[in-house]
Amino acid sequence: MTHLLLTATVTPSEQNSSREPGWETAMAKDILGEAGLHFDELNKLRVLDPEVTQQTIELKEECKDFVDKIGQFQKIVGGLIELVDQLAKEAENEKMKAIGARNLLKSIAKQREAQQQQLQALIAEKKMQLERNSIVILI
Repeated sequence: MTHLLLTATVTPSEQNSSREPGWETAMAKDILGEAGLHFDELNKLRVLDPEVTQQTIELKEECKDFVDKIGQFQKIVGGLIELVDQLAKEAENEKMKAIGARNLLKSIAKQREAQQQQLQALIAEKKMQLERNSIVILI
């Protein structure tokens, strides 16, 4: 533990009663200030200058406000990310539906083409049967 001993030498001329009241206190405050010690508004001895202490308190409050705002920002961004993920899933579902519909349309077109070929083959077969029947009738 370090002890600080404050001493002041007062010359007889300085002991003059014409000095302003409280000059000893001002002198002690100056000596303490030089040693890095200060009195606060309650006249308690502090290591930090009251102005520095006030600035530190203000900075602490600003930091707390900043952290609170960052927390709110994170909540907003989290909500936005969830919303974008949901929209992405919905878009993917719609894309799959569209691919399914396109594939169904292609298969229907192929079925119609196959059905058309079957009908043309049936028409050709009926024409041949008609020709055979016509020949049989003519004979």
